[in-house]
Amino acid sequence: MSTYPEAQVPEKLFDDPEREARWRARFSAPRVSLPDWARDAPQRSLYVSNASGTWEIYAWDRDTGARRQVTDRPQGTFHGTVSADGERIWWFNDTDGDEFGSWVAQPFAEGGTAEDAVPGTHPGYPAGLELGSSVVALGMSTDDGVTVWVRDGGSPRVVYQHEQDGGLSAMSWDESLLAISHSEHGDSRHPALRVLRLDGSPVAEKWDGPGKGLDALEFAPVTGDPRLLVLHERRGREELLIWDVLADTESEIDLDLPGELSADWYPDGRALLVAHTHHARTELFRYDLTTGELAPLPTPPGTVVGASVRPDRAVEYAWSSAATPSLVRTLPESGEDAVLLTPPGDRAPGSSPVTDAFVEIPHGPNDTVHALIARPEGAGEGPLPTVFNLHGGPHAADEDRFSSYRAAWLDAGFAVVEINYRGSTGYGSAWRDAIEGRPGLTELEDVALVHDWAIREGLTTPELSVVAGASWGGYLALLALGTQPQRWAGGVAGVPVADYVSAYADEMEPLRAYDRALFGGAPDDVPDVYRSSSPITYVDEVRAPVLVLAGDNDPRCPIQQVLNYLDRLEQRRIPFEFYRYDAGHGSLVISETLRQVAAEIHFARRAVGLID
Repeated sequence: MSTYPEAQVPEKLFDDPEREARWRARFSAPRVSLPDWARDAPQRSLYVSNASGTWEIYAWDRDTGARRQVTDRPQGTFHGTVSADGERIWWFNDTDGDEFGSWVAQPFAEGGTAEDAVPGTHPGYPAGLELGSSVVALGMSTDDGVTVWVRDGGSPRVVYQHEQDGGLSAMSWDESLLAISHSEHGDSRHPALRVLRLDGSPVAEKWDGPGKGLDALEFAPVTGDPRLLVLHERRGREELLIWDVLADTESEIDLDLPGELSADWYPDGRALLVAHTHHARTELFRYDLTTGELAPLPTPPGTVVGASVRPDRAVEYAWSSAATPSLVRTLPESGEDAVLLTPPGDRAPGSSPVTDAFVEIPHGPNDTVHALIARPEGAGEGPLPTVFNLHGGPHAADEDRFSSYRAAWLDAGFAVVEINYRGSTGYGSAWRDAIEGRPGLTELEDVALVHDWAIREGLTTPELSVVAGASWGGYLALLALGTQPQRWAGGVAGVPVADYVSAYADEMEPLRAYDRALFGGAPDDVPDVYRSSSPITYVDEVRAPVLVLAGDNDPRCPIQQVLNYLDRLEQRRIPFEFYRYDAGHGSLVISETLRQVAAEIHFARRAVGLID
């Protein structure tokens, strides 16, 4: 283990027992995910919950109401599904959070052990899984590329293999067609689609050209129906089309909505459940494919993180807002919205709402940068200690949804600023892709604009500002400390990229493919781009204290490149602390999460002078 200065983990963050209990309860209160269910036995469902103190998979028989924990592993289990007939539970078996492993299966009924689900395939990073009544198709990615197998009675056989990144996206309801996402053109961030028969022979191909990705969602849930629901971005944002793959004809769905879209089928294939994301909130609609009617569904303001339509046409969805912890709800076709699935124990305490800030940006492609602002309850007008919490991805977004992490910072007296910088999703394709060729530095230009706005508004000062984030957000935090040293009193970087060239050499192949598309090539191809976008390049400019957290088994932001950065900090005698843990790209163990959050906030309070 390292001899770097260890992060201080306080036994408690707050002297006030009520406040201490409240922040911990938000993380430890039992939660549940949106349930999945067996295609041909919809009474048999699966969900993920932290009820045991670790995120694990649970089985739920809707007929009897019986629920039971299926998996029990030291580092938790997050990926699972149920077979078409409802008889077997499939879950992904990796090693200590390293994301590399294989699918195993065990009986839905209690008893029985997990066994290799598809003997004859090799381990890898999961790249798609489709379970039919007589056909199983799965994809795996390794350093050699992606492989897709089909098993339809005998041994599995390879139907697709390529060195470029890709995977299995969908299988037709009659189990005769497979949709493959691929980047044979060399750009995994903007994939193309290919439809194959089970023998691997091609049926149809669709590619919209450079810079325009396609994402296959689902085939129509009707036997013999060759329609595939697809996301496209031909008009500069994610929209919907339906592709008849046998006729090779398509129909774009042009909805008069300002944001970006996703969708799922209704059971008869005659309507779509449409999710519309705009300015960090989600609305749900039913779109009738025959009449073109777009009818809003009565969901509360906030964010829907998943939604699907049951065979009885009830819509089930997971919802939360910044103030209200997540709920899994159901909206019957005729009837009132209600809570569907309630975990055992007390519900998590609520928190404060967020407000919107739209900060003018001089360099486009949009007119403003959207930020979400939360202030501690009872806070004055400022200036306040403020954490600029930068989201990961980078292709993700901060939204008006509940965050135990945000709430803990608010309890600690910090205002929280979340920025949907260029590179974020939900603001159009040009905004998302604006970081190509100059990642990291581009996003930080937007962070600087919002930071300047916050200072002008009297919210904070540089002496009270902490930059923080995890994954891509952790990378941005380290890069900010070196390129914007005058702005920050401290930095918190969770599972970051710290030395990009070293990270590229050690990370999982799907991320190397992603980086090649984002940077314009590998480090040997565009060394100047990697150098200018790597935090270690600017380590000599760091002035503020730094806390770095990293997992030993992280395949996304590997540990060695973090140690390279810490060695440089140590040589320069910049104050830093290191929190190293035995897991991967984050932890599914609640006690471990509590320790990490306590270390982060305790560090930040010292950095801005709230405590010694």
